[in-house]
Amino acid sequence: MPFPSTFLWGAATSSYQIEGAVREDGRGESVWDRFCHTLPPRIARGDTGDTACDHYHRFREDVALMRDLGLQAYRFSIAWPRVLPEGTGRVSAAGVSFYDHLVDELLRAGIKPFATLYHWDLPQALQDRGGWLNPASVEWFAEYTDVISRRLGDRVQGWITHNEPWIVAFVGHFYAGHPPGLADLTAACQAAHHLLLAHGAAVPVLRRNAPLAEVGIALNLNPVYPASDRPADQAAACRQDGFLNRWFLDPLFRGTYPDDMVALLQEWLPRIDLAAVRAAAAPLDFLGVNYYIRNVVEHAGDELPLRLRHVPQAEAETTAMGWEICPKGLTDLLLRLKQDYAPKAIYITENGAAFDDPPPRDGVVEDPQRVAYLRAHLMATEAALSQGVPVKGYFVWSLLDNFEWTHGYEKRFGIIHVDPVTRARIPKRSAQYYRQVIINSAAHEG
Repeated sequence: MPFPSTFLWGAATSSYQIEGAVREDGRGESVWDRFCHTLPPRIARGDTGDTACDHYHRFREDVALMRDLGLQAYRFSIAWPRVLPEGTGRVSAAGVSFYDHLVDELLRAGIKPFATLYHWDLPQALQDRGGWLNPASVEWFAEYTDVISRRLGDRVQGWITHNEPWIVAFVGHFYAGHPPGLADLTAACQAAHHLLLAHGAAVPVLRRNAPLAEVGIALNLNPVYPASDRPADQAAACRQDGFLNRWFLDPLFRGTYPDDMVALLQEWLPRIDLAAVRAAAAPLDFLGVNYYIRNVVEHAGDELPLRLRHVPQAEAETTAMGWEICPKGLTDLLLRLKQDYAPKAIYITENGAAFDDPPPRDGVVEDPQRVAYLRAHLMATEAALSQGVPVKGYFVWSLLDNFEWTHGYEKRFGIIHVDPVTRARIPKRSAQYYRQVIINSAAHEG
């Protein structure tokens, strides 16, 4: 796989999933803290992120592991309530210092820091004021962006405003699977709108405070295929693509919502000034792509995109999440993005898989399925590169086995095993494979 010499090899995590220390050094409560402790339990086995991987206390150990793997970049997220415990106003000196120390440790190890501003852990104090349904959320996010980027902007070389805003808006406000646990499509569309406007407000702040850094956003994008050549299935695929992908891509790159989706969802959009979304189209240095699955859909008898029926593919291999493994979907997605949106650059900001790994034996975890998954998706990435897609780097999800949201600790995505009791770290065979990929890439450069 002949990747270019400038290709960036990294790994990704997020704050609530790994940090722990949720009540230390003045950190405020997040919506995920509240969600995890709400009864009846909403998380598998009643798990919480209270301790997670204890990265807050073990970050130096984790950076050493990254260095040993040969990582060139590390994508982490900043916990908003650790920096601003009430969401606005008072800044926690201890919270900001943690990220100061993390960034400095990365730079000492020769690892490029990529910071995500928002990976779902909204301060609960702001949720109590309406959260992303409050138009003031745009100003709240801009203030938070200013505080942390003024502190880290001289050293963090890549900034991501939001991670997967579609999940925040629709899984949190319509499907009720994430905080705040609503089932209201009007609210979901409103939250999506404010997330887009908040992104647009944050970009110029980052440009001012980190003028030499790259700025982007990370979207979960699923290529959508019709189950057949029937016109109804073709139309169903177009609608789901509009709902899952174009609802964010069009505002970010064109400053407008997709016309067909506005017509379809108009009864749920009365509170939104649709034209205001042009503010979301702040020029980006890169688009972050989080790729896990494709969707194969058929018409299900009504016109709403969220009522489309996903068609499981016979004989398809799946992960422990039940997600079909389809590397070709990544190639197709990247080619489509180049053709339809022409981003200046693309980073694969998340790609990985959960499998039912065996326990460690002789100091290693054998995870051949994950090795095969990574190899296939790296080949899919190289196939897109060879066709002119400007992919600049790849971040495996995830560095560590961690708190996997509503799945708790049952689903393990890490290339490094984390013991659920001792939190001891043990690299898996996939970590060794990824290290060799990076070494081979450097050798190819020579």
